[in-house]
Amino acid sequence: MPIARTHSVSLLGLQGAIVEIEADVSSNLPNIVLIGLPDAALNEAKDRVRSASTNSGLPLTKHKITINLSPAALPKHGSGFDLGISLAALAAAGDLSVESIDRVVHLGELGLDGRLRPINGTLPAVVAAAKAGFTTVMVPTGNADEASLVPGIRVVGVASLREAAIWHGSTIEPEPVDPILRPVSDAAADGTPDLVDVIGNAEAVEAMLVAAAGGHHAFLLGPPGAGKTMLASRLPGLLPDLTADEALEVSSVRSLAGLPVGGRLEVRPPFEQPHHTASAAALIGGGSGAIRPGAAARASHGVLFLDEAPEFTSTVLDALRQPLESGLISIHRANAIAHFPGSFQLVMAANPCPCGQYGARDSECTCTPFSRRRYLARISGPLLDRIDLQLRVHRITAAQLRMADDVTRLDTAAARARVVSSRDAAADRLRETPWTLNSQVPGSWLRAPAMRLAPATTATIDRALERGGITMRGYDRILRVSWSIADLDGATIPSADHVGRALYFRKALSA
Repeated sequence: MPIARTHSVSLLGLQGAIVEIEADVSSNLPNIVLIGLPDAALNEAKDRVRSASTNSGLPLTKHKITINLSPAALPKHGSGFDLGISLAALAAAGDLSVESIDRVVHLGELGLDGRLRPINGTLPAVVAAAKAGFTTVMVPTGNADEASLVPGIRVVGVASLREAAIWHGSTIEPEPVDPILRPVSDAAADGTPDLVDVIGNAEAVEAMLVAAAGGHHAFLLGPPGAGKTMLASRLPGLLPDLTADEALEVSSVRSLAGLPVGGRLEVRPPFEQPHHTASAAALIGGGSGAIRPGAAARASHGVLFLDEAPEFTSTVLDALRQPLESGLISIHRANAIAHFPGSFQLVMAANPCPCGQYGARDSECTCTPFSRRRYLARISGPLLDRIDLQLRVHRITAAQLRMADDVTRLDTAAARARVVSSRDAAADRLRETPWTLNSQVPGSWLRAPAMRLAPATTATIDRALERGGITMRGYDRILRVSWSIADLDGATIPSADHVGRALYFRKALSA
């Protein structure tokens, strides 16, 4: 009997590798041998495949079946290889066309009754198949909409192993079954909060616009009830729609994390708010077997909001330092390195002290100076140095509340239009460079002769650097913020006022 071959995909992070599934039937005692570094869930496929084949009216041969997953040195995880293994075994026994299964990438987990269950990571797996040159993929019906998001791929959605075998040339009679579908997301169609709801705190609103315009990170310090969470939750609404590539990447991460994707790409930036008890693996990603993305990866091209930031453990917060610099999350294991996108905007919020009342105009703080310093010291200096915007947020007064209806406030739609215009200006200025946002530009480029600002313009930050008030990294970040402020104001080059405002946003914590 010939050796039958088909293909599936093994995912490591968002990167997929094509796995060739080989099946050989030999005249030995009935058995299924699975080789090629399978994990525990994949090794159990032998029993799932045999039961599913029998209950689908396609019993496996009573000879020994050897299944090889190649390349053998590549670790394989999960149950998504079930469909490919079963079809390769049937083709090796002569029940299906060997040529037909060899042209198709198969993804799906088998139930004992032969039905196919949806799997996580279908979208990045189909993307990997398309990059490898395949044009047809077969997936469970519950993953068909998700797989169809990849252009140039013919998606065959099947509800059962029996239906898959008939598609590959089996002459058995079809039997309709109820497909297993993914739960539908109950998220609201448009739940974006509006910036017009924010009363007072004009400086904080301006800081959110600057953060959105330049892709800058922000740190908000203020007592409970000052509106820190309200401001952070409105930042995603200020960001422009995702590009096609960004939307595909965001949806791929959601698919890998087991979140619903649906039949269309999400064009709005994501917003992630992990609890302060989250571990480093929950925030960055990890796992003992298949490496799953964490909240930071799910927030890529969007906003990662850490409320009550000092309550996070120091090791968890410091794990963000590398993604903040590189825009890439790398998770190292003994036999592999998984990469996830990490180009998120970080917004951290904190109370000024354990009781939260230090600096509040209407309350008295009961904390000692030492306890206040120790509380904020949980956020390391190197991490804070990577935050471009650092400002205080105050509670609104009764007078501000009474005057709210008399003051014209900026709404999200108008603010987003300003942000889009400023980003277009930055992209035009950076069109000959590999960068598109001010936050991505290295300081050496901004300090080069072609872009260097006049000494009179940078006098304030030059003095701050000489006195040790800011580091060299902080100096460069202030330059980036000043360019973002200038873009928002429609200026072609930052003025001394723009640089001064950028320095204020950098040093507001010491005020």
